[in-house]
Amino acid sequence: MLPASIQITGELLSAAEVQDICESLKEDGVRLLSVRGCQLSDRDFGRVCRGVAESNSLAQLNLNLGVVSGINRTRHLADALKTNRSLQTLFLHGSPLLDTGLVTLNSALSTHPTLVCLDLGDCMLGDEALGLICGMLPPDGAKSGLRELTLSANPGISSKGWARLAIAVAHSSQIRVLNLDYNPLGDQTAGMLAVAVASSRTLEVLDLEGTGLTNQSAQVFLDMVENYPTSLRVLVLAENDISPELQQQICDLLSEGEEDDDREAPPLTQGPASTSILLPIRDKYQPIRDKYQPPTWLSHSSKG
Repeated sequence: MLPASIQITGELLSAAEVQDICESLKEDGVRLLSVRGCQLSDRDFGRVCRGVAESNSLAQLNLNLGVVSGINRTRHLADALKTNRSLQTLFLHGSPLLDTGLVTLNSALSTHPTLVCLDLGDCMLGDEALGLICGMLPPDGAKSGLRELTLSANPGISSKGWARLAIAVAHSSQIRVLNLDYNPLGDQTAGMLAVAVASSRTLEVLDLEGTGLTNQSAQVFLDMVENYPTSLRVLVLAENDISPELQQQICDLLSEGEEDDDREAPPLTQGPASTSILLPIRDKYQPIRDKYQPPTWLSHSSKG
């Protein structure tokens, strides 16, 4: 039997439900587990983590919206990740990790053999945590690292921290998607990121929505995409003080580059592997909505 998905949103999980989840994990019957915004006891959270540790099928784990609510749960998760060898995508968006939580998780995250997508948006991180995250974006010739990283809404990170991330992105041999939306970056940090984008041979998507940018930043990005070769295909600049005309010019130029690549690329071959890929879907930070309430567009519960 093919591994299934378990997706539950915003519910109080009973001990019986947790037991079912754990048994499915241990029997390698789960490929995607999402308990975003759910409430469960510390004991039951530890049981789920032990199931994650023993699973050989789990590829995507969603603990968004406060499920990892303290340092003890962070330790349980770290222990599980040290043993697990199948996980590819981990969502921790809206978890109050702080720098101490990232220190606890760092060894397990940075040495995990298959993890390629990590969401640490709205986790109350600072410069210490960001320094550890940069270690998950190793330079060319080093070990494999993250391909998708979300750091939305972590206002405790300073311009010095963002500069360090820009350097790591410039030299990373893996990163393809970087989401920095709703951080108070400003034009100076955006300029550093533009240099990183120009240097990167892999970055395709950069989300800078709501980051305090002006036309000055947009002009820098426009000059970059107009005059220099880049792998970038999507640049999100919504909710900034940038003219619609500049945003459209950048979008048009990026679209032209994508069309050129499509013409040059060989046709894709369809095979069994193409249907088994799990596409990660992150929680887009909503600055108005209470982040601990499930969005209205999601059903209250769906179990598969």
